[in-house]
Order: sequence, then structure tokens, then C-alpha cells
Amino acid sequence: MSATRKPLLPVDEALALLLHGAEPLGVETIALEDAHNRILASDLFAKRTQPPFAASAMDGYAVRALDAAHAGATLKVIGDVAAGYMFDGVVGAGECVRIFTGAPLPDGTDAILIQEDAEPAGESLITVTETVTSGTYVRPAGLDFSDGDILLSQGRVLDAGALCLAASGNHASLPVYKKPRIGILATGDELLAPGSTLKPGQIIASNAYGVGAIASEYHAEVIDLGIARDDEKSLKNALQSAIDSQCDVLITLGGASVGEHDLVRSVFISAGMELDFWKIAMQPGKPLMFGKLGNMRILGLPGNPVSSLVCTHLFGVPLICALGGRSYNQVRQKAKLTGPIKANGNREQYARAMIKRTDSGFEASVFENQDSSIISFYANANGLVVRPIDAPAAIAGDDVEFIALTPIGR
Repeated sequence: MSATRKPLLPVDEALALLLHGAEPLGVETIALEDAHNRILASDLFAKRTQPPFAASAMDGYAVRALDAAHAGATLKVIGDVAAGYMFDGVVGAGECVRIFTGAPLPDGTDAILIQEDAEPAGESLITVTETVTSGTYVRPAGLDFSDGDILLSQGRVLDAGALCLAASGNHASLPVYKKPRIGILATGDELLAPGSTLKPGQIIASNAYGVGAIASEYHAEVIDLGIARDDEKSLKNALQSAIDSQCDVLITLGGASVGEHDLVRSVFISAGMELDFWKIAMQPGKPLMFGKLGNMRILGLPGNPVSSLVCTHLFGVPLICALGGRSYNQVRQKAKLTGPIKANGNREQYARAMIKRTDSGFEASVFENQDSSIISFYANANGLVVRPIDAPAAIAGDDVEFIALTPIGR
């Protein structure tokens, strides 16, 4: 009588195990110009007030509102002031100062009469054609922020607006979470680099380029560890290269299944890896492996291209984000099927699909052939339709859940 087969690990349980203890790797301070799309590691406080003085929001004349409270009033122009300069003096009754956008309001003034609402009335004189009230076209000191205010909160992605605000707050450098170092190792005697001349039985190693691109999109530092042969020495040497490169995560491609030439799991365990799990109830991606060797996490992905890419989205991305201090939420949305799909089996399926946005929601067209070796379908897909274990057959118009791979337009 054969031994009872161990059940496959559900996807959500595998993800929980993978993320257990995954915390940001540390903090470094970098120059403002290098901080684009990095993650702020602590709250950022303003070092100054912006604007630091009451300033003009328009070109025109700095006036006392009482003097420009009715049309036809005549004011004497006693000087001018541009951005970056101060008017030396105090504006009295019946006086005004020519002013330009961004310049500080002269003492004694409290409003801006824009140049379109004033007419020349002789040498150094203007006539008010539209009235103003106190504060008209004036930016008060601290309108944007004041010294000591929180400008940006910990965990903020440093996008264009955040960088501009940090600079305005007088920060030349910023504390950010360190980027995870992701080593990518392809395995297999049959693999050759792109551009090679293939002999019978050989194929091009393509997975690393897609996996590396996904990791880079989430701002990991990607280290190409090349191709390891299907032998113990080559795999041990590659593992040592990952250690020497101080990889936070080693992603292997292939070699973690059950064949006689799939040696990654056994070789890594013999080298000291603690295996957390192996084999997942998902399709594609069943022979997924995860373990730890010291401080390095090891994610063993299947060798089939689509399997490795799907697993990178489902497992690699959340891990990279957790280690890099980047928030991540795998959003699932609803869509209507455009055609029938078969009943699902005993593994959660992530089916490549074309998702289209319509006036009434989303539509999902699932590719008929879901073979995990067909890269062209993955390249043309913009979403993964998620089919639960033992889901019944579905027809056009039925609701399904999907995960977007790229932003979805019309």
C-alpha cells in the first residue's frame, strides 16, 4: 500500500510563510537627486517656512487695501520690487509699489492690485480700475508649510511631488530604505545565453530577463548570477556567488522539481538551507520552493517561463516590497468573461488573459492554451484570471476575479 501523498500547500499559506519575518533591510541616507522612487524611511520635517514671507501671487502693485477700495482712486508709485529682493521703506497712505510675482510684500501693504486693473495716470501715478480687499492676491507666510511641519510621512514613495516638497523644505539628502539585492540564477544543462548558436536539445535562457525586469520595477537591485549546470559543484559555486554578492534574496529558475536532474533543493539543503516549503497548490507554478540560508532568502521558481513569471508576481514582488519597506497590496478585481472556460482542478489557477475596460466594468478574454511554456501568450496578456480550486466551468458573462499585470486602459 502506497504512502498517503502530502497535500499541496495553498497559495495564501505559502505567501504567509514567505513573508513571515520579512522586514525592511535597513536605512541609508542618499542625495536628493538619487532618491526618485525610493521609500522614505522616517517622517520628514520642514527646515523652513514656505513662503517665508507674505508674497505677491501676481504682477501688479502692492497697495493698502483701504487706498484701493473704490474705482478711480489715484495712487503714487514710490518704487518697485522683484522676487529675491526687499523693498526698503514703508508704504504710506495713497502710495503703492510696483511688484512682481513672488516678491515680498512691502511694509504697510496688504493687497495686490493686478496690473490689468490699473491704468497709468501720469508720471509715477496709477488709477485703480477694479477694487481690492485686504489679502487679494497675497500668499501669506507659511501658506504651504511652516518650519517643523511634517512634509512627508514614513513609507512615502519619493515621486516627483514628494521630491519637490522635500527640496522646498530645504533637504539636500533623504533617509530611505535600502534596496533589496536580488540574485537571479538560471539552472540547466540545456540553457544558453541569448545570441548563442544552439545545438540539438538546447534552448535559450529567457526567464531571468523577465524575472529581473519585474524585480527592477519594484526597485530591487538585480544581480545576474548567470547559468548553473545540473551538477552539485556548479550549483554550490553559484550559491557561494550569491552569498559573496550579499544577496538578500536568491531566485533560482528551474531545477527545483522532482526529476533526476533537478538538484537545486537537495544541493541547497546540503549546504545548510532551511526549507520552509516546497510544492504549491497553484497552476502554473506547482514546484515552488522557499527556504533560508543565514540571512539570505531563497526562492526557487519553476523552469517553465510562464510559471517563473507568474510566481514572481505572486511571491517575488510581495517579498521584495516587504524587504524594501514598500507597501504592496495585490488587488483582485471583477471582470465578465467573454467566452467559456473549463472547470478547474485541485490547484488554484492563474490564467493568462486580455482584460479590457468597458463602460460597465472589465471584460476578461482568457487564452485557450494555458501551457506554461508559451511565452508569447504571457507577453500579450495584461492580467491573470484567478480560478479557485475545483471551480466549475464558466460561460461568457460569468464573473471572475483577475490580477492586473499592467495598467488597463480601454
